[in-house]
Amino acid sequence: MLSSLAERLDTTYGAVELPTDDDVSEALATHGPGARVLVVSYGHPVGRPFLEALPDLEAVVNFGVGYDNIDVAAAHERGIVVGNTPDVLNDSVAELTVGLLLDVLRRMSAGDRYVRAGRWESGVAFPLARQLAGRRVGIVGMGRIGAAVARRLEPFGCEIGYHNRREVDASPYRFFDSALALAETSDALVVLAPATPETRHLVDADVLSALGPDGVLVNVARGSLVDECALLEALRAGTIAGAGLDVYADEPRVPSELWERDDVVLLPHVGSATREAREAMAGLVLDNVEAFLASGSLVTPVEG
Repeated sequence: MLSSLAERLDTTYGAVELPTDDDVSEALATHGPGARVLVVSYGHPVGRPFLEALPDLEAVVNFGVGYDNIDVAAAHERGIVVGNTPDVLNDSVAELTVGLLLDVLRRMSAGDRYVRAGRWESGVAFPLARQLAGRRVGIVGMGRIGAAVARRLEPFGCEIGYHNRREVDASPYRFFDSALALAETSDALVVLAPATPETRHLVDADVLSALGPDGVLVNVARGSLVDECALLEALRAGTIAGAGLDVYADEPRVPSELWERDDVVLLPHVGSATREAREAMAGLVLDNVEAFLASGSLVTPVEG
């Protein structure tokens, strides 16, 4: 969370900043009673026991569009409303997604390492890459960010398909009723769906096999959507050609096997990490807090 947001919450509302270690029980016992609003960011889970330590809580505002860190059902059972920060980070995440896809295909990060290691100067041949132009790209999760990615891929002449829980009305792109069917007709698979119990390991060994030895995977959603063990095996066996990853199953721990692979691009969960996006997210958090304290309603509530 931006330090400027924490400072604004402190100066405007007298907010108490909880410790970020695993044991916050003492701080919750001291500051929990009387707290009406909780502001939290991804990486800090808010489960049922955490909520129970806040007996007067009325609203949870998440600094981020994904809210799988929050037990929304438990919150709603108590009448606690939950909000997030959608839309304002679409451009940043979409840009990074396309950048990862380009990097994996064109081997830009691998080329950077090749030059820095002196291998170009020593005469070692750099392997040929693949172009993005004309590729068939499958998008798992055609929400706001998925649509923003699709629009950015159109100038490359990409043929775009997607898989969603349901078909998107008026979408110009081809709908597939499963991730497996989408992978079977894709050269690249981009994962942008929300993390839910239903989407856990949505991309499994069968989907990776269907993607094929010339296919690449890009995940900018959540690590839980991809079976990480199956991905490692697919890379070892050459079942797929490469991967671009911004998220992992057990962040910030990344399997060491991935570190040395030139066919994989690794990023530290930075999809929305631009100044523009984070400032807009902070502004929307403040808008939600202000609106709730004034009217009891959030600007961007999470339904369900």
